[in-house]
Amino acid sequence: MKIIEKMTPTALAELRQRSDTNRQDEVLTQQVQDIIATVQKKGDQALKEYSQAFDRVQLNDLRVPAAAIQAAFDQVDEKVVTALKEAAENIRSFHQLERAQSFEDKSRPGVIRGTKVTPLAAVGIYVPGGTAAYPSSVLMNAIPAKIAGVNQIVMVTPPQAKGINPAVLVAASIAGVDEIYQIGGAQAIAALAFGTETIPQVDKITGPGNAYVAEAKRQVYGTVAIDMIAGPSEIGILADETANAKNVAADLLSQAEHDVRAQAMLVTNSADLAQGVMKEVDEQLAKLPRREIASQSIANNGVIYLVETVQEMLDTMNKLAPEHLEIQLQNPSSYLDQIQNAGSVFLGPLASEPLGDYLAGPNHILPTGGTARFSSALGVWDFQKKIQYLEYDQEALVKDAPFVTALAREEGLEGHARAIESRVNADD
Repeated sequence: MKIIEKMTPTALAELRQRSDTNRQDEVLTQQVQDIIATVQKKGDQALKEYSQAFDRVQLNDLRVPAAAIQAAFDQVDEKVVTALKEAAENIRSFHQLERAQSFEDKSRPGVIRGTKVTPLAAVGIYVPGGTAAYPSSVLMNAIPAKIAGVNQIVMVTPPQAKGINPAVLVAASIAGVDEIYQIGGAQAIAALAFGTETIPQVDKITGPGNAYVAEAKRQVYGTVAIDMIAGPSEIGILADETANAKNVAADLLSQAEHDVRAQAMLVTNSADLAQGVMKEVDEQLAKLPRREIASQSIANNGVIYLVETVQEMLDTMNKLAPEHLEIQLQNPSSYLDQIQNAGSVFLGPLASEPLGDYLAGPNHILPTGGTARFSSALGVWDFQKKIQYLEYDQEALVKDAPFVTALAREEGLEGHARAIESRVNADD
C-alpha cells in the first residue's frame, strides 16, 4: 500500500478515474454490439452457439428444470442452506421497510392528484458464474424484487461443464426466483432485453458481471432499464488511533481479494495506525488463500490517506465516495450525518463489511467507482415505478385555466391553450 499525505487536486482527479466503468473499449464495444445483434436475429440458436464458443458447454435446454433446483438442496451443506435462509429473512425484514406507498391528495377543492405505485412486470437477474459463484447476490437481487411485487423474476447464469453451482440454485429457490436459464455473458443480457423463443423479455436487468456484461447492459439501456454499471469492489475505512490495526487490515483485504482491480482505502489521522495497518496487511496477505489476487489489488490500488484532523478525514472520504464505508472512530454514529457519499455505511469496530455482504439485511449491490455521489444501493424502489394521475371538476378547471393558457402561450404552444379553453368555453 502507498501512503498519501495530502489530497491534492491531482490526486483527487486520479482517484475519480479509478473506476473503469465509464471508459470505452472500442474493440469490446463492437464485439458486444455484434453479439446483441446476433441474438436478436438468431434467438436461442445464437445463445447455444455462444455457450459452445465462450463457455465450452453444449446446451440442449436453456432452462434449468425444477427437478435440478430441488436436487440442489441435497448437494449443499445443511449449514449453508440454513445460513442462506437466515440471510434471506434478514434481507426481507430490512427491505420490507423500503416499499413506497401510493398516495392521493384532495386538499384543493375539485382537484384530485395522486401517484400510483406499481411493480415492474418482469425483471432479469444476472448472476456471475465464472471464477466464483455468489449465492448471496441471488438473494440481494431477487428478494427486493419479490417484495416490490414483481410478477416474473428471471435469473440467468453462465453454464458450467459440471452444472450450475448448487448453492446458487438453492438461493434462487429460497428467494422466489421464477425461472432460471443457463446462459451468461453479453448474450444473456441481449436475451433478457429483447427476448428469444425460450427466454422472456424483461423490463429491467440487475446484477453484476464482467466487462462484456457491463457493456451489454450499457448498450441495451433504453430498451430495458438497468440497475447500474458495476465496477470493481471497493472499501473505504475511517479510523483513528483507537482502531485495531489487525481488524482494519482484515477488512481492507476482505475487498482486495475480490478482484485485482478492487480498491482498498484507509483514511486516518494516526501515523502509528497507518504503519500498523501496512504491517498487518503484509502479514495477513501471506496467509490468505486468494493472496495472488489480493496482493495485486493492494499493490496497485491500496492507499492510505494520512490527514491531520477528523474533519479532513470526513471531507476526504466524501470525495472518495466509496462503495463500502466503515467508520472505526470513537462514537461512530455521531458522524453518520456528515457522510454525504457512500454506498453502505458500517458503524463501529464490530460492524465488519462482510456482515453486509452476507447476512445483516442491507443490500450489497452498491454504487462503485465514486458513483455513490449520485446513486444508491439496490432496493425495492428499483423494482417499482410511479404513475401519476389527475382529476378536475369544472369549477376547478375554470379557476386554473387562465394560468395554464398564459403559460402555454408564453411557450408558443397555442394548441395547449386551446385544449383548455375548449373545455372552459364549452358553448363557443
